[in-house]
Amino acid sequence: MSSFDDLAQRYIDAWNESDPTVRRAAVDALFSADASYVDPLAVAQSPEAIAATIAAVQGQFPGFVFRLLGPVDAHHDQARFRWELGPANEEAPIVGFDVVVTDGAGRIQKVMGFLDKVPAAA
Repeated sequence: MSSFDDLAQRYIDAWNESDPTVRRAAVDALFSADASYVDPLAVAQSPEAIAATIAAVQGQFPGFVFRLLGPVDAHHDQARFRWELGPANEEAPIVGFDVVVTDGAGRIQKVMGFLDKVPAAA
């Protein structure tokens, strides 16, 4: 497994961590102190804000889990990977991909998230 494969899996694991203390420790280990996260629905400008964003997503989609889809594509200090979010062992209603830029020391400095598939509004 490459370092970017490991990084992507640790990232997904952080999004799935339900214990706030463990999640915050995972985010702090994974992200640089000046990290930022942006997707069509959220902007977070620090590890603390990223951990809060993860908690908010978990609150919005209780019982859903993130899963990596396909290989991680990486070069230099950046990577992109697809993921899905849905109930365990069921088709995921949400699919997207993230582009991460690392700080050169293996920690995530920036995440740019994109949504490819989202449920229709009721």
